[in-house]
Amino acid sequence: MENLKMHTPDLAGKNFKKLAALFPNAVTETITGYKANGEPIIERAIDADVLRQEISATVVEGPQERYQFTWPDKKKSVVLANQPIAKTLRLDREKSVGKDGTLGSIDTENIYIEGDNLDALKLLQETYLGKVKMIYIDPPYNTGNDFIYEDDFSQNADDYLGNSGQFDEEGNRLVQNTESNGRFHTDWLNMLYPRLRLAKDLLSNDGVVFISIDNCEFENLTKICNEVFGAGNFVDCITWNTRVPKNDNKGLGNIHQYVLVYVKDKTINRQFTMQKDGLDDVFDLLDKLKKKNVPIPEAEDELKKLYKKKGYDRGITLYNSLDENYQPWGKINMSWPNSDTFGPTYDVIHPATHKPTKKPDRGWRWNKETFDSHLDYAHTIKRYDGSYVCGDIWFAKDENTQPSSIKYLRDVAKMLLRTVISLKSDGGVELEDLFGGKSYFSNPKPTSLIELLIDSIDEHNAIFIDFFSGSATTAHAIMHLNALDGGHRQYIMVQLPEQTDAKSEANKAGYKTICEIGKERIRRAGKKIKEESPLTTTDLDIGFRVFKVDSSNMEDVYYRPADYNQGQMELFADNIKPDRTPEDLLFQVMLDLGILLSSDIQETEIAGKKVFSVADGYLIACFDKDVTEETVKAIAQKQPVYAVFRDSSMASDSVATNFEQIFETYSPRTQRKVL
Repeated sequence: MENLKMHTPDLAGKNFKKLAALFPNAVTETITGYKANGEPIIERAIDADVLRQEISATVVEGPQERYQFTWPDKKKSVVLANQPIAKTLRLDREKSVGKDGTLGSIDTENIYIEGDNLDALKLLQETYLGKVKMIYIDPPYNTGNDFIYEDDFSQNADDYLGNSGQFDEEGNRLVQNTESNGRFHTDWLNMLYPRLRLAKDLLSNDGVVFISIDNCEFENLTKICNEVFGAGNFVDCITWNTRVPKNDNKGLGNIHQYVLVYVKDKTINRQFTMQKDGLDDVFDLLDKLKKKNVPIPEAEDELKKLYKKKGYDRGITLYNSLDENYQPWGKINMSWPNSDTFGPTYDVIHPATHKPTKKPDRGWRWNKETFDSHLDYAHTIKRYDGSYVCGDIWFAKDENTQPSSIKYLRDVAKMLLRTVISLKSDGGVELEDLFGGKSYFSNPKPTSLIELLIDSIDEHNAIFIDFFSGSATTAHAIMHLNALDGGHRQYIMVQLPEQTDAKSEANKAGYKTICEIGKERIRRAGKKIKEESPLTTTDLDIGFRVFKVDSSNMEDVYYRPADYNQGQMELFADNIKPDRTPEDLLFQVMLDLGILLSSDIQETEIAGKKVFSVADGYLIACFDKDVTEETVKAIAQKQPVYAVFRDSSMASDSVATNFEQIFETYSPRTQRKVL
C-alpha cells in the first residue's frame, strides 16, 4: 500500500523537476542559509544564467535592460504561491445546507469555504485543476481604507509547511492598507499576485476570469494579469456605468468601475454574449396584445410606439413585423455584403406576379441552392399590407422590390457582450431586502452584474469560483440564473472569516463574521427564489457544503519525521490528530486524490466498521481500527478505483499479510493507499 502525501502540491518542486529534465546542465547547488552550528545549508537549484542561455537564440552576457513589471518582494510572492502547505478542509455539517434548504444536510454540489483564500486555492489545486469554467472576483480596490491579506514573507518552505494556522495570537489576519503605508501598492500586489497565479491553474482551457476593479489599482492589476494570464489572453475591459455618481473630491462625478476580462487560452474561440436591451419589455407587451386579441396591424403599431418611446437601437427596432402568433420578425437585406467583390446572380420569381424580382446590384448574399431552400411557394401567405411571406422570404406586393430574408427576434435575442454596460448599482438594496431592511454589508455588487457576466459565456453546467466572496453575490446570482434557465451551474465561494465591527448592525444582529452574512444571504436568497417560482424550481439546488481551512489532520511527525528522535516517534504510533473525525480524514483524502468536494458520499457499515463510498464507489475508505478480513474482502469485491485505510489499522498480522492478496484476487486494479 502507498502512503498519501496529505499536503498540497509542491509546485516549485514540480517545476524544478521539469527544468532539470529539460536542461540538466542548469542544475547546480547553492547555499540557502546556515544551521545553528554555522554549517551551511546546501540545496539543489537552477542556474538562471545557464537556463537563460539555453532558451536564447543569442549570446546572453550579464544583466540587460528589459521590459518588466516588478515591485519589492515580488520574487517572494512567487515562492509563496508555489510553497506547499500541510492543511486541509474540514466539513462543518451543522452549518451546511442541503439541496432543498435543509440545515445540516450535505446533498448539494455547491461549496462554501471559510479561510484564507491563498490556502483554499492551494487545497483545491489537485481536485479542481483545469475544471473551472469561470472565475469572478471583486478584490479590495486599495482605496486607502481597504483591508488586505497580510502574507508573511519571512517564513521558509519548511516553516510554512509546518505552520498550523495563519492568524496571529489575537486572531487578526487582515491589515488596513492606508496611503501612508510606504508599501501601499507593494502590499496590495503581493496579496493579489500569488492568488491569481494559483487561480489560473484551476481554469479549464476555455475558461475565463472576470475581475472587478476601479481606478486605484487598474493599471497595476492589468500588468500582473498580463504576466499571469498572458497579454495575448487579454480579451477586453468592460466599463460598468453604475449610474450613481461617487464624490471623490477630484472635481468629477465618477460613475464607473471596470471589469477586466482574460481567458486561459485565446486560441480557443469563445464568444461573450448578452441579451439585447428591451427584450423583456417587447415580449411582455406582445403577450398582453395577444391575450386581448388585438389585430396584427394595430399590434405592430403598438410595438413601433414602444420602440420609439424606449429609444432602442436597430438591433431590436428592425424586428417590427408580427406573424399570426404575435412573434416579431424583421426583413434582412439579401445583397452581397462585400463591396470589393460580387455575389451570385440569378432570377427569384415573385409568388404572385410570377415575374423575376429586382436583383441586388452586386448579386445575392446566398447561392441559388440556399435561396431556394428558404422558399416555400406552396404555402405563401398574403399579409394585410399586400406583401407576401413565402417560407423564410418576404416579397413586396410586386416584383419591383428586392425580396428580403425573414429573421425572428427570438432567434437573434443575443448580441456580443458590450464593453460599456449600464446597470444600476443596487446591490445594497438587494441585500437589505433579504435582511428585512437592515444594512449589514457595504457596497455589495448587484446580482444583475454578476448574472450578466456568468450568462455571457453560455455555460449552463459548469463550476464557477469566487474567492473574494464577500456577501456571496455570486452564489445568489448563480442560483437565480439556474432558476431562470434550468441550468446546473455549481459554485465554490471562498471568504476569510473577517470579524464584523463590534459596533456594526451586523455584529449586533449576531453576524460576527463576513462569512456568517454570506451564508445567511445564500440561505435567504435560495428560499426566496423557490417561493417566487415554486413550480419551476423543484430541482433547484439552493444548498452548500461548508468547509473551513484548518491545520492538517496529521501530526507533524507525518511530514517531518527527521525532526523527531526514535523515543519521540513512539509517542506518535497514530499519525492522526486525536480530535479529527473519520469525515475529516475522508475529505482530506478526497483533496489528495483529486475527487470533487461535491461528490456524493454514502456511509455504510461492513462487519461492524464504518465505510465511506464516494462518487458511486470510485473511492471507498475505512478509517476504523481493527479492520477484519471480512471488511477488506467486502471492499475489494466492490472494485473501487481507490481504497484507503488508516496505517496499521488491520485487526491482526494475518489480515495485514492477506490484505494485498485479497485485492489481487478480487480487484487487482484498485489503488490501495494508507494514511
